Amino acid sequence: MRSLSSKLVLAFLLTSLTGAVLSAIFVRQFVSSQFDAFVIGQQRNFFANRVLDYYVTNGSLDNISQWISERSNHRPPNDLPPGGIPPHDDPLTIRFGLTDATGTVIIPAQSYKIGDHMRQGDLAAGTSVMSDGQIIAVVITPGGDAIRDPAQARYLASTGAALTIAAAATAGIALILGTLLARLITQPLRELTTAARQIAAGGPGQQVVVRSRDELGILATQFNHMSADLAHANQLRRQMTADIAHDLRTPLTVISGYLESLRDQVLKPTTERFTMLYDETQILQRLVEDLHTLSLADAGELPLQCRPIEPIQILAHVAETYGHTADHAGVSLVTRAPDSLPEVTVDYERMSRALGNLVSNALRYTPPGGTICLSASVTADQLTLSVADSGSGIAAEHLPNIFERFYRADASRQQETGGSGLGLAIVRSIVEAHGGTISVTSELSQGTTFTVSLPLPHILTTTQTNLHSF
Repeated sequence: MRSLSSKLVLAFLLTSLTGAVLSAIFVRQFVSSQFDAFVIGQQRNFFANRVLDYYVTNGSLDNISQWISERSNHRPPNDLPPGGIPPHDDPLTIRFGLTDATGTVIIPAQSYKIGDHMRQGDLAAGTSVMSDGQIIAVVITPGGDAIRDPAQARYLASTGAALTIAAAATAGIALILGTLLARLITQPLRELTTAARQIAAGGPGQQVVVRSRDELGILATQFNHMSADLAHANQLRRQMTADIAHDLRTPLTVISGYLESLRDQVLKPTTERFTMLYDETQILQRLVEDLHTLSLADAGELPLQCRPIEPIQILAHVAETYGHTADHAGVSLVTRAPDSLPEVTVDYERMSRALGNLVSNALRYTPPGGTICLSASVTADQLTLSVADSGSGIAAEHLPNIFERFYRADASRQQETGGSGLGLAIVRSIVEAHGGTISVTSELSQGTTFTVSLPLPHILTTTQTNLHSF
C-alpha cells in the first residue's frame, strides 16, 4: 500500500470501526446490566407489595409461602404496579426469599431454609417491607443470572442487533468521510509533487494553489517562495553568464584587434598602444579576481586575516585612497566618527576594499559639488559603518537587486562608466563573511546611503563626533 490516500482511508476506517465496536460492547454491557437491575427492582417491588397486601389482610405472615405460590400464576390485572411490564406465563421469574422482622426465614433463599436465622450481613443486603412505619419483613434477592424471561431476552437481543447495525453504519460513514478527507488532504501533496517534477524537468517558477492555512498551506506557501527564488536564481545565472561573456568580449576584442594589427604591421608599436593593451588586460585581471573572490565566498572559504583595529583607521585609509579622485571630480569626501570607538576584529584589507567599492560607486553618481560622507557609530552591540552620498539616487524598483552579481540599474551602462556589476556583490560577500549585514536606503535626486553593521563583543558609549575632510 504505497498510496498515502489509501493509508489515510484505512487509518480512518480502522479507528472508526474500533471505536464503534468498543462503544457497542460497552453500551450493550451497560444496557444489559441496567435492564437486569430494572427487572430485579420491578419484580422485588411487586413481591414486596404482595407481602404487604397479605400482612394487611391477615395481620401476620403465617402461611404466606403457600399464598405467594398460588398467586404467582394468577395475578389480577390491578396487581400490576404502575409502569410495570406486562404479565407473562410466570410473572415472577425470580424466586425471592423472605424473613420476618427478626431475621427468621419464612421463604427459603440462598442457602437458608425455613426457620433458619439469617446472618446480619445477609439480612442488611435485603429490602425491608414497611407497614405503619414498622419493618414487618425483609425481601432477599437471590444471586444468579437466570432472571430474564424469553420476551426480555428477545428485547436485549434486538438492542444488540441495533448496536451492530449502528456500528456497521458508522464504519460505512467513516469509509466515505475518510475517502473524502484523504483526497482533501492529499490533493495539495499531489499538486506539490507534480510541480516538483516539473521543476526537476527544467521548468522553474511552478506555483501551487494555497488551499488552507494549516501545515499543508504553510508548506505550499514555502514551496511557492522556493520556486520563485529558484526561478529568480536561474534568471540571474543566465544573466550572469551573458554579462561575463560581454565583459570579457570587449577587452579581448580590443586586445585581439590591436595584436593582429601589430602582427600585420598595420600599426606601429608605440608606448601609448602598449599602455592601452596593458589597461585592457588589467580590466580582465580585475574581473577574474572579482569572480574568484565571489566563488570563495560562495564556498565559505574566503580567507580572512582578522585582527583588532580601530574603525577610524579603516575610514581614514579609504578616504585617503579616494581623496584625490574625489578632488578631481569636484566631490567633497568627509568622515564622521566619535572620538572613542571600540575596536572591531576584521580583515583590514578586505573591509577597506568593501568600503572602497562603496565610495567608488558613490563617486560615479555624485555630481560636482556633491558630498560623500564616511561615518561610524555604535548602536546596541553593533558597529555601524555608513557611506552616504548626495548623488542621483537609486529607483525603488532596483533596490532589492543591487547586490546581485552583474546587476545594473542602467542596462545600457558600460564598464567605462558603470563597472562590471560585481562591486556590490563583493561588498556583501565580505561583510557577511565577517558575520555582518549590509543595507541600503535611497531616493531619486536625494542620494544613497549604504550601511554596514558589524557585531561587537561588548557595548561602549560613543562621545563627541569629529569631521574630517579629504
